[in-house]
Amino acid sequence: MKMNVTQKLISEHLVSGEMTPGEEIGLEIDQTLTQDATGTMVMLELEAMGIDQAKTEVSAQYVDHNLIQDDYRNPDDHMFLRSAANRFGIYYSRPGNGVSHPVHMQKLARPGKTLLGSDSHTCANGCMGMLAMGAGGIDVALAIAGEPYYIKMPEVWGIKLTGKLPDWVSAKDVILELLRRHDVKGGVGKVIEYYGPGVKELSAMDRHVIANMGAELGATGTVFPADKEVKHFMKVQGREEEFEELSADRGAEYDIEEEIDLSQLEPLIAKPSSPGKVVPVSEVAGEPIYQSYIGSSANPGYRDFAVVAEIVKDKHIAEGLSLDINPSSRQILTQLVEDGHIASLLQAGARLHQAGCNGCIGMGQAPASGKNSLRTTPRNFPGRSGTKEDSVFLCSPETAAASALTGEITDPRTLDMSYPKIKEPTKVDFQKEKHMLEAPSTPAEGLKVELEKGPNISSIPQMNPLQDHFEVPVLLKMGDNISTDEILAGGSRVLPYRSNLPKISTFTFEIVDDNYYERAMNLRNESGHAVVGGYNYGQGSSREHAALAPRYLGMKAVITKDFARIHLQNLINFGILPLTFVNESDYDKVEQDDVLEFTGIRDKIQESYEFDVGIKGKDETIRVKHSLTDRHLDIILAGGIINWVKNKQESGV
Repeated sequence: MKMNVTQKLISEHLVSGEMTPGEEIGLEIDQTLTQDATGTMVMLELEAMGIDQAKTEVSAQYVDHNLIQDDYRNPDDHMFLRSAANRFGIYYSRPGNGVSHPVHMQKLARPGKTLLGSDSHTCANGCMGMLAMGAGGIDVALAIAGEPYYIKMPEVWGIKLTGKLPDWVSAKDVILELLRRHDVKGGVGKVIEYYGPGVKELSAMDRHVIANMGAELGATGTVFPADKEVKHFMKVQGREEEFEELSADRGAEYDIEEEIDLSQLEPLIAKPSSPGKVVPVSEVAGEPIYQSYIGSSANPGYRDFAVVAEIVKDKHIAEGLSLDINPSSRQILTQLVEDGHIASLLQAGARLHQAGCNGCIGMGQAPASGKNSLRTTPRNFPGRSGTKEDSVFLCSPETAAASALTGEITDPRTLDMSYPKIKEPTKVDFQKEKHMLEAPSTPAEGLKVELEKGPNISSIPQMNPLQDHFEVPVLLKMGDNISTDEILAGGSRVLPYRSNLPKISTFTFEIVDDNYYERAMNLRNESGHAVVGGYNYGQGSSREHAALAPRYLGMKAVITKDFARIHLQNLINFGILPLTFVNESDYDKVEQDDVLEFTGIRDKIQESYEFDVGIKGKDETIRVKHSLTDRHLDIILAGGIINWVKNKQESGV
């Protein structure tokens, strides 16, 4: 059988199931990635499971999200994560070393491997010929413990690239073009695989940009071949011996096929407040801006900063504008300093921040009220920037730089200058950063390590099995595309409590309804509650707190038109019943504060995919369905995956 790259990766790691789209498969995981906003919970879960050492080939813990040392909480968690990395035999990337995805690409990613990360943008490392996927933290903890990762076999969406990008158009415009065509649900249930003659025109880091924002399409992952560009990238990183070529067989087929002629693309921009609201830059040119933001895992490469430096060199940014530079890794920052690009940026009036996620996750660089912010970040969901009523546009570094000079959204092709040609570094001096990524301990060393737990770290409470009968009010009825940022915000107010479930739960749904927490707490020990949503519920970040906090507050069921992949799995993992409407017109039957009647539910979900739920006092029922596998059912019935693991251990399975 002639296989594409995705099929090769899956077949080589398949431990259960059939490679038929829609069927559940189990995959062996070679590498894992955790970051500090999600990693503390992963490490607590490893401790709870009694794991001695990571069973993966490579596992790495990065500190990149919660860098602000506002008080003791973030530094305490960094100490805890370092001790946990030493305890369990995991690489530890120190604060300031950079964003997990580009650092992992530089130091640890290898063609032909699987990578599972507790960050939705883990898919970025698909640029290296890997099957890289985001997941909830507990799925990553299980992978570290040597368990397979279960997903539904995706369709493979082959995108043939032809031509070459014109001047002033870059990799960000490629993925924005896909979002323009297909919006934020276009990749659900699919792995996107790029092939064709246009691929060789893209550097490995260009591919990272494109693969990163596959998450915004809802895709399971994005895959590029491992070719000469990947080999060159690994050679620069001093890892050429780890390279292995990986490409699709001649004549390989795809479940879905599409083509992009790179030469026909133009500068694009996503308008507030969705990555799918993409239009040509020329359509919104002239709108005034307050901020232009360069960096993040979506544009993390050397050229993404260097091209901005060359555009603003010997010029000055517009009056009253903030040009924020967020280096993606210490290695790239050092190279930019040595080549004079940081000096050009600073002389133009830019503000330099430490290497990390920073404003992308709402950790600083929040825009002013009522002002437009242009960002090279992957997401612009409402409030994600740290400003509640924000107005964030997503664009390429070229568009962001041109607009920084004029003070308004500007098509970079209108600048009176030639397009800068950037020469990438051909060698890395590893001595300058060798201590920033600490190597794993040996098993013997790890067993001697005590976990350092500060006062802000609390254990996960016991969760009860699914009840057979319950009546729950609908505390919220929401529309389409509710993101995990809206379910549980990020930012400097919230994320420092990522290890303190009772406290972080106080922020749940505050962007949607600031009375939700109080109402949920009043019902927590009585009936509990449910929520109702529209399409693509739970899009965005993989943070499991967006399921864990509502569960702590008594959420028992979520009924929607459909779910985003990672959030659906997180709901299952924490024992929240995820249901969809059989008849979408039933969505209109349910009102906020209606009481839903679930009877004999334990038998119903095992006997059928569809069943009725009553609306108390209305003499109405709604028809709902689930897509739970037998394994999912066991997890839901047990009250979540922690109980499920404990039950397995107690039974000796």
